Amino acid sequence: MTSYKLVSLHSPRLTIFSRLMLVLGIAFLLVGLGIAFRDARTNRLENIAVAKMIAEANRKLAKSTTPVAALASAAVPATTKPAVNSVAGYVVPPDMPRYLIIPKLGVDARILSVGLDNLGALKTPANVFDTAWFNQSSLPGQQGAMLIDGHVSSWTAHGVFHDLKKLASGDVVKIQRGDGAVFNYGVVKVQLYEADSVDMVAATMSIDSSKPGLNLISCTGDVISGTNDFNKRIVVFATKI
Repeated sequence: MTSYKLVSLHSPRLTIFSRLMLVLGIAFLLVGLGIAFRDARTNRLENIAVAKMIAEANRKLAKSTTPVAALASAAVPATTKPAVNSVAGYVVPPDMPRYLIIPKLGVDARILSVGLDNLGALKTPANVFDTAWFNQSSLPGQQGAMLIDGHVSSWTAHGVFHDLKKLASGDVVKIQRGDGAVFNYGVVKVQLYEADSVDMVAATMSIDSSKPGLNLISCTGDVISGTNDFNKRIVVFATKI
């Protein structure tokens, strides 16, 4: 008759092995947490550095002959609506923002990718109907914040962000990504700034660091005499819901 020898749960060999596995598990956990913390801190510092660079460019621009801050002062934007098929067929990489939808305002617009101009100011769309994602800010759903700008108006047409000031806490803003995934964000706060004192560090960070953010920025207020620019800026702060 075959006999079976049971190993006691209190066997010294089993105890040593269990302790070893526990120590290794804790070590791997600590290493993983350390890497995640380092990456999050690095991303935050990079975002702050970019925001400070934009803010410094804005301060220089504000002292120049072109009084503008936060957004690049380009030529008057075009007012010809993009063709329906060009909007419907607009394609971006799967992880990048494709469309911005604001149900309350009836906004359903393409999101172009932009960087900074040669003076370090944030570029804007070439027409009043598109929006623009600052491509050094976060991607949809990622920690940190996406920063999207758009025009309030031109001399002859209302821009995509003409009614941005009507948004209030709790309103929903949607981002559709290149792969079709939709991310919903809830408005937390709407903030007005003087054109030469926009807090670009805040504008490039999530208003709630525990949630992915989405910040929308545009001109508002009155046109500055002798220029194509407005005297105020509006920033809508939203977080993922």
